[in-house]
Amino acid sequence: MTIGEVLRRSTEHLKEKGSETPRLDAELLLGKALGLERIELYMYLDRPLEPQELESARDLVARRARREPLQYVLGEWGFRRLSLRVDARALIPRPETETLVERALALIAGMDAPRVLDVGTGAGAIGLAVVDEHPGSQVTGIDISPDALALARENIERTGLRMSLDLHDFRDGLPDGPWDAVLANPPYVDPRDEPLLQVEVREHEPPIALYGTDAYLAIVPAAFAVLSTDGVLVVEVGEGQAVAVVDILNHTGFGDVLVTKDLAGRERVVEGRRGG
Repeated sequence: MTIGEVLRRSTEHLKEKGSETPRLDAELLLGKALGLERIELYMYLDRPLEPQELESARDLVARRARREPLQYVLGEWGFRRLSLRVDARALIPRPETETLVERALALIAGMDAPRVLDVGTGAGAIGLAVVDEHPGSQVTGIDISPDALALARENIERTGLRMSLDLHDFRDGLPDGPWDAVLANPPYVDPRDEPLLQVEVREHEPPIALYGTDAYLAIVPAAFAVLSTDGVLVVEVGEGQAVAVVDILNHTGFGDVLVTKDLAGRERVVEGRRGG
């Protein structure tokens, strides 16, 4: 069977199984199996697959057909300038979270060695992106999940970047500062909305990192207590949550409160300054 035939059959199969991007999925999965870039597949459409290559491709496509997230099947995914290891130990780094990183970098741009706390670090995407793009940053990531922290350690080794990690539940407060910036992408999906989520999300991503209704009530005052005098808090919010989170920041005493939309036009990031 040739690359072209496998690509066509895989696309049809994934479409039948409910993939929203069957062709892209098939290209990436076949490329993973063969060690080729997507564009290279089209240079060798008539090349027959070796038996072990065909078996590898079938295994990957079968996992995706069961609605396992494409990122988990591939085992790696891009975030900002980084390529990170991803699996079911932590949430998949998403494009909208890059908006949080952009705002954080803008707010610490004038600091030589800002102390940054990444709350709920997961795979380490936010913290590592900050270190990568602001090399003087001193970043610590905390998470309640030992499995997530293990994955973050693998990404620290993978990227060669410096970042500290601690096992910590933000509901118990935040580590003593002073921190120049506290960044957080906490669990914010209402458990009642679980049926509305994609199968890939509700059946494969870790529930502890998805569901929560009180995260901001815990994080915002805790951050205020450990930030430096002019320190900033930057948090990601779910759709329709920005107004409520803005109120929490205002009532806690934050100033310069601002909402930033993501590339899809959704209110995605709320920030505030302790001394604003």
